[in-house]
Amino acid sequence: MSTAFVFPGQGSQKVSMGHDLYTSSIIGKKYFDLANEIMEVDIQDIIFNGPEEKLKETQYTQPAIYIVSVILGHILLEKGQQPDMVAGHSLGEYSACTIAGSLAFETGLSLVKLRAESMQAAGTTNPGTMAVIIGMTDENVMSMCNTISNDESVVVAANFNSPGQVVISGNINAVHEAMEKAQELGARMAKELNVSGAFHSPLMVPAKKQLSAALDNIEINSAAMPVYANVTAQSTTAADELRSNLKNQLDCPVKWHETIDNMKTAGAREMIEVGPGRVLQGLTRRIDKELTSRGVETLEQIEGIAHV
Repeated sequence: MSTAFVFPGQGSQKVSMGHDLYTSSIIGKKYFDLANEIMEVDIQDIIFNGPEEKLKETQYTQPAIYIVSVILGHILLEKGQQPDMVAGHSLGEYSACTIAGSLAFETGLSLVKLRAESMQAAGTTNPGTMAVIIGMTDENVMSMCNTISNDESVVVAANFNSPGQVVISGNINAVHEAMEKAQELGARMAKELNVSGAFHSPLMVPAKKQLSAALDNIEINSAAMPVYANVTAQSTTAADELRSNLKNQLDCPVKWHETIDNMKTAGAREMIEVGPGRVLQGLTRRIDKELTSRGVETLEQIEGIAHV
């Protein structure tokens, strides 16, 4: 039975996550201390003590989740838990690439820091929002967005999370119009998300330019295992493809349920969410009830998996 590690994205953070990793593991202390140097801010204090509103800021949220997820992943590897394939939801793709050996921790965190800062800046320059639509097909959501979008205002499908759950993203007025239209078309729910920008939409092009320049100037290794990309839902181990995928994910949709389906086709039967929260476990259950899904966000849970 093949195992996949899947890594969460923004929204899974919580104050005090990873504290046990810092106090009780060598690699946890090493990486948290390194993180403070790279971030040039006391990211440990923000993660461990909050306040929650500060941890929710994109510039801190993304690095925080990356740090905790990668530490958990490395401890699992040390315990002999080697995945057959990896994937990450949005930000989580950086964690996946790091655990697959493509990015060094320091390189990955520097990229995530830049990604978070440039996304937050893009959200300030081009104000936008996101909303989750429940109870419509992918095709109907895309068609609805195409109908509403014009040269001045855009809304696109941003995250194909599970059948019947699509997140839309774009200019505030266009997203609000799409939410109203979705309910007219019979959606069960259309709810705006608490985010600082229109992620995975054309409004992120300025951030993409900044991040692409940085990605062109860093070393990326071939992956030791297949990495499934958000933008293609396909796997690769090639360094150039991994680089291209990380560039393109900023303004392209996350094809998550297709990714999970393709991992299952490749033999995965167990999905382990490596990082804070349970978002991906919930999505996996909605995508395919035949898959086993569990998560690790503490040392105690790692010990439980290591002894299975």
